[in-house]
Amino acid sequence: MLEPTGAGHDAASMIFNLPDYRVTGTVVLPDGARHVTVESTFPPGCPSCGVIASRVKERRCQRLRDIPVAGAVVLLWDKRRWFCDEYLCERKSFCEATPQVPRRARSTRRLRETVLDAVIDSGRAVSETAMAFGISWWLVQQVIGDAALRLPDVDLLTPRMLGIDEHRYRSVRFFQDPGTKVWTRYEPWMTTIVDLDTGQVLGIVDGRDHKGVGDWLFARPLHWRLGVQVVAIDPSAAFRKALRMWLPRSAVSVDLFHVTMLANDMLTTVRQGLSQQVRGRRGRATDPAWANRMLLLKADEKLSERARHRLAGVFAADDPTGSLQAAWQVKEQLRTLLNTGSLEDAAAAKIALADLVERAAMPETNRLYRTICRWWAEIEVLIVTGATTAKVEANNTAIKHIKRTARGYRNPDNYKSRILLRSAARMAA
Repeated sequence: MLEPTGAGHDAASMIFNLPDYRVTGTVVLPDGARHVTVESTFPPGCPSCGVIASRVKERRCQRLRDIPVAGAVVLLWDKRRWFCDEYLCERKSFCEATPQVPRRARSTRRLRETVLDAVIDSGRAVSETAMAFGISWWLVQQVIGDAALRLPDVDLLTPRMLGIDEHRYRSVRFFQDPGTKVWTRYEPWMTTIVDLDTGQVLGIVDGRDHKGVGDWLFARPLHWRLGVQVVAIDPSAAFRKALRMWLPRSAVSVDLFHVTMLANDMLTTVRQGLSQQVRGRRGRATDPAWANRMLLLKADEKLSERARHRLAGVFAADDPTGSLQAAWQVKEQLRTLLNTGSLEDAAAAKIALADLVERAAMPETNRLYRTICRWWAEIEVLIVTGATTAKVEANNTAIKHIKRTARGYRNPDNYKSRILLRSAARMAA
């Protein structure tokens, strides 16, 4: 029996748009369900010898899972078994297979790709995706698991700049010791390691201490570690310790945002202490310093003339000791230091900062200056390279979104696989 295998160009096949298939029939059942029958137009080559077959041995109908096309559709494949006419081939017959439906598959490739995009790129929950496509939760989970196994090996990559930052992946938990009846607070942290050139997540480790990061770096081959030139971190002594142990030749850069936040926290502490010292209470909406607390934290170059006038009024009316204005000047001088373009300008800005700290003579400003001195080598690397953890923070935001929508990911390994998959999918796009 000879049958043509050319591609069909009928309207139904073009609308259904399943590659290498043509629509041969449709049925609408009384309950409104639609059955679409298709047959393959893919050349029926023998999987053993590759010879194209021309004789059909038998047919059978196979039900496939597919994406909804203008609503739910039941896809029926009129699947054929072909004779192999190559007399030297040991396989006398074979069932046809296509790129969309490989051997032993029960769902189309476009369904698996669409489901993966819905979960990874769109951040939809697994249960929600399964319900939307009319498939089981287990199939969606299998699709994600299979994709995770195809992730590129981190050891084969050659990152030049790394970013390391931690995030808390779930809420705080309290556990009680059965023996002592003592409750212990537990904060589940994870640390994200990102390639700063591409933004791809390279690894996720438990905790935020030097051991987790150090063990991950130790597992990388020597040539991989020697290729890393710069690592950006927040002011974390634990991360710096791990880098000194396993990446001693890499320059360490401290993140600009985190150092600026230290200055803002210092200014907030001074403002709160001033309110207790002058009024004996916390700040209220009627206090100029409290009402303009966000204005105090704003960058000086971004202030309008009206904002500068308001800020001058705060210092005149609500700063009898002058400590608030002194702390604000220290904060702004540190920002100037961090935004210098050369090490010479940074050294001059540091001298000016030391002079302002000495004149302020406050524990808060002294503590901030000691921190700057301890991290001065990392600040110099920041000024020269401009390396920050911005791409790590962006991935952490995406990770929190995944955690918020990924119901069913109580297994941390599955959770990490989804994060790595989303990062790899973004890089491929």
